Amino acid sequence: MKKLLTFITVALFFFEISYSDNSDIYKKIDLFGEVLEKINKEYVNEIDQSKSMDAAINGLLQSLDPYSAYMTPESFEGMQTETSGEFGGLGIEVGMEAGVVKVISPIDNTPASKAGLKAGDYIVKVKNVQVQGKSLMEAVDLMRGPVGSSIEITVRRRGVKKALVFNITREIIQVQSVKSELVENNIGYIRLTSFNENSSDQIKKNIKKFNKNKDLKGFILDLRNNPGGLLSQAIKISDFFLENGEIVSTKSRKVSENRKWFAKKGDLTNGKTLVVLINYGSASASEIVAGALKDHKRAIILGENSYGKGSVQSIIPLKNRGAIRLTIAKYYLPSGKSISEVGVTPDIEVIESSENFKFNSETDNQLNFALKLLNG
Repeated sequence: MKKLLTFITVALFFFEISYSDNSDIYKKIDLFGEVLEKINKEYVNEIDQSKSMDAAINGLLQSLDPYSAYMTPESFEGMQTETSGEFGGLGIEVGMEAGVVKVISPIDNTPASKAGLKAGDYIVKVKNVQVQGKSLMEAVDLMRGPVGSSIEITVRRRGVKKALVFNITREIIQVQSVKSELVENNIGYIRLTSFNENSSDQIKKNIKKFNKNKDLKGFILDLRNNPGGLLSQAIKISDFFLENGEIVSTKSRKVSENRKWFAKKGDLTNGKTLVVLINYGSASASEIVAGALKDHKRAIILGENSYGKGSVQSIIPLKNRGAIRLTIAKYYLPSGKSISEVGVTPDIEVIESSENFKFNSETDNQLNFALKLLNG
């Protein structure tokens, strides 16, 4: 009987805690309704309550991390259109940092990269509209527009005192993820701008092509300004250069999301020297490849510290035909280290030598350093 009474007491205790927690949540919901009512009645300008609710939902998601966000039905439809691989725009990958829109990476040969936008730039104005305090989706909507139309963007850049103003004309963005050439007749140079469905097949073909050269000394894998893409492609591309071992793992609250991926036997480059170039615009899948090759001491990582986006986002549709982008897991390197907010540190730090460097040009300090390294 004593044991039964103890059990009932414990059960009641947990019920009280659970009820208390729910009661606090309901009080907060009531408080939110009261605040919304006060704003609607007292705020100096008349507000659109629907937009206010959207902003509140987005604020909740963005309080979690810079990558979680709410997409209205209109913005969700726009995102689905843009992922088709050809779209009108500026050619930049953006994120949020402390309420400010930040350039993760400009895409090669797009209006943004040609104009001179750089990874790490903070966008403060779009068409003379202050974007600080706006949601990421609101800022992106401001940057959208008809192909051929121009837009003025004001940015703040690390190390530059004055704000920089760029006038950019929107174009159809066609992303070609892989570029390659034989440099100095003995170095296989592969530039990867994003991880899309065909990236690994293209890189595999280029490796096989370079391997036919009897004088080949090594490879350069250029991941600078690569904002990432498909995890499956990052795993396949890492595997091309490894004989065995773990490539990456994910950890989540859900056991089903906890996974590990391993390399299969067979290094396609036959162990030739490999240099991987990274910079602040190298993010997500780029960091998985660079981090795995660094941890296995398979490559020399050269350049600047990478961006630090080591998390997995899932697009979850909602009943209103909108969606939320929600972080569901984090990436971990073979060493057990997380990439999130830390990034990958290069073995050899080489700062970019010019404001608007061009790959394979004489002014590309990082590439020239890599070529000297491979040629002894």
